[in-house]
Amino acid sequence: MRQFYLEAPNINRKEDAIAYIKEFYKYKSVIQGTGGLQKFLDNYEGWLKQLQENCTIVPNEKRVPSRTYFLIKSNDNKIIGSINIRLTLNENLKKFGGHIGYSIRPTERNKGYNKINLYLGLKICQEYNIKMVFIDAAKDNPASWKTIEALNGVNIKEFFDNEHTHCIIKGYEIDVNKSLANNSALYEPLIKKSI
Repeated sequence: MRQFYLEAPNINRKEDAIAYIKEFYKYKSVIQGTGGLQKFLDNYEGWLKQLQENCTIVPNEKRVPSRTYFLIKSNDNKIIGSINIRLTLNENLKKFGGHIGYSIRPTERNKGYNKINLYLGLKICQEYNIKMVFIDAAKDNPASWKTIEALNGVNIKEFFDNEHTHCIIKGYEIDVNKSLANNSALYEPLIKKSI
């Protein structure tokens, strides 16, 4: 049985992580949820250092503390996705971006993996006592907003984003405890437990 877990990026994943990002470029796909890894392909160690700094940022109008993880498929030890979780929101993130950015590598899409990614991300949110998650997705990206809806996301707004994406955005709220309770029977068997 395939099982999955979130892993904090580390030096041992360097080659896998760079290959992960290069796959997005190969398929001309938008990169999200990586904590900026695509800007550090020549300085992976610098990216790891930045991730550590990101955990302790004092929230301000430009940046907030965040955690970034790789989604790993345990049977082949492969990075199949990533997720970036903002631990608090500033006014900008309340309008656009929200608590979570995520992605699945292009060759692993349409297999339901991002639902597992989001479920595991909500478990991290629960650990940080985030009770209500704000998350958004482009209206023309149904794979993303259907993932959110599958995890009990409630559509609270729809707007044209003129600043970042220049498209219609669907904004959602997810009650973290309710979502985890409602979906545990489906996703807990797919999660690799630490020994």
